[in-house]
Amino acid sequence: MLPPLKTVREGLRRTTEALAVELEQPGIATPEWSDLEWRLAAAAAAAHGVSPLLCKSSRWQNPEWRGFLESQREHVELRHRRIASLLERIDASARAAGLAIVALKGSALHAIGVYVPGERPMADIDLLVRENDAAPVIQLLQDLGYVESFVQWKHRVFKPATGQPAAGLGEHRDTPVNIELHTRIQERLPISAVDITGRIYPQEPTPGLNPYPSNGALMNHLLLHAAGNICGRSLRLLHLNDIALLAGRMTTDDWNVLWDEHATDAPWWALPPLRLVARYYRNTVPVAVLARLERDCPALLRTISRRQTLTQVSCSDLWLHALAGIEWSRSVREVGRYVRNRVRPPKENIKERADMVRTQFWLQGQSWVRQNQGRRILTLLTRPVPRMDTLFVVRAALESPGLR
Repeated sequence: MLPPLKTVREGLRRTTEALAVELEQPGIATPEWSDLEWRLAAAAAAAHGVSPLLCKSSRWQNPEWRGFLESQREHVELRHRRIASLLERIDASARAAGLAIVALKGSALHAIGVYVPGERPMADIDLLVRENDAAPVIQLLQDLGYVESFVQWKHRVFKPATGQPAAGLGEHRDTPVNIELHTRIQERLPISAVDITGRIYPQEPTPGLNPYPSNGALMNHLLLHAAGNICGRSLRLLHLNDIALLAGRMTTDDWNVLWDEHATDAPWWALPPLRLVARYYRNTVPVAVLARLERDCPALLRTISRRQTLTQVSCSDLWLHALAGIEWSRSVREVGRYVRNRVRPPKENIKERADMVRTQFWLQGQSWVRQNQGRRILTLLTRPVPRMDTLFVVRAALESPGLR
């Protein structure tokens, strides 16, 4: 039996915000939390991907908490070895086939030494290829033992032909390593797509795995990815940590990549994630960068983002929102399209939902996601509805024998 959901919601908010502070400014005093709060802290740490980082930095002296963090760090390090080995095989196969591939996000952060093995979980491997190279790269992945799982508008997802997700709280060394194959780097915010592929793909790629053209290009991708997650209320503390650590390596020229002269639009979407980074990681974002982005950002989003917290834009906010992300709309027309898509989802959205229900472990057996859109909207407008992903990790924390 779950505790009252209002209690869970408040506990998640309190522990999430405490974890964000502890990660950046480790304190000496151990929180005087109840058993439920410690379990919710473990749920939040797992959901936000920061358990192994907290193992390194946190000074809280709760034996079960320390045991959980140490176990998570071990699982992440062991899984990283599998990921590194797979990347080496992809690199070798791509070189042999004369195919250029960009290893994205977590792979790139590890490659340039922002993290060491065991610090940063990687849910999957993200790869970028040219559209014309997609077919041979798909064949390459199939030759490595991968099969296509599903296709979304942003990417194609491949999974190992064998292996099942490991149930339980947080990271597990045996969890299959999925691969997401991209031909474009883009996000819908919330309707119109922002595309930054031209800043990410190298001008002179070479066969095998390629790095980003610069730290500025990597920062562009991290910020756009974070923006998409804020818009969808699925940001993770790990995303902010990535940006904060990379920001420490940025030069003025790197920041200027945000305003690429070949871009068709200003980087208005970068302000909300950078404001959150500035809120939780002091003195990491140049004031001049924030000031310049404020001029680019639409007034409503600029105002709302000024006071947003990590909890409000992440799974730590337990309730679903009927119109999540509508404030990212940049015109009355976009607002109309957004509302229309919520009331009557396009076929593409319906297929994506069906693929999620079919492939995501935490959605199995959940009746809410199988209801028709009209009934879901009516329910959202009449009573609070909890997020299925959040409830899954909360239940896992409550049932974990290692947390007392």
